Amino acid sequence: MNELRPDYPVRTERLLLRPLATDDVDALLAYRSRPEVCRYVPFEPMDRDLIADRLAGPWARTELTEEGQSLTLGAVLADTGRLIGDVVLFWHSSHHRGGEIGYVFNPDFAGRGYATEAASAVLRLGFEDLGLHRIVARLDERNEASARVARRLGLRQEARLVDNEIFKGEWSTELQFAMLADEWARK
Repeated sequence: MNELRPDYPVRTERLLLRPLATDDVDALLAYRSRPEVCRYVPFEPMDRDLIADRLAGPWARTELTEEGQSLTLGAVLADTGRLIGDVVLFWHSSHHRGGEIGYVFNPDFAGRGYATEAASAVLRLGFEDLGLHRIVARLDERNEASARVARRLGLRQEARLVDNEIFKGEWSTELQFAMLADEWARK
């Protein structure tokens, strides 16, 4: 299995993906503190201290060298340098070459295709650079915007797990999407 050591920034048509930095606190707080952003994702609204802790801890990673690690990258508008969201690649298994993606964006920038553009770059990193065989996205069925992103990326919905788990105090139906490396290669 490969390791992932991207050359930063990772460029897309309109975005630069880069490791998060300590001076990103305010930009991250602008969306990660909002209850409507956190409603269907596996974290509660964040405050400044929690974001600073994450920036000093798990979000400080700039490469993936072994399974069980994750890489969170900030999505920055190339023309302004403004951080508008973040994407994550989880490396779940070296043996099975499996991973997962996630994405969280400032709703002030919704509807412009930025999440799809950034997540597509992360799929490329996972498949082409890390050598993953399968990448999944798991989400709450009520998160319709996230499901639209997964479909635009070309991920196939493989499962709908009804009342799969207690999520934030209520039963949640989980959708599971996936793509294989050979499907990515044919895109």
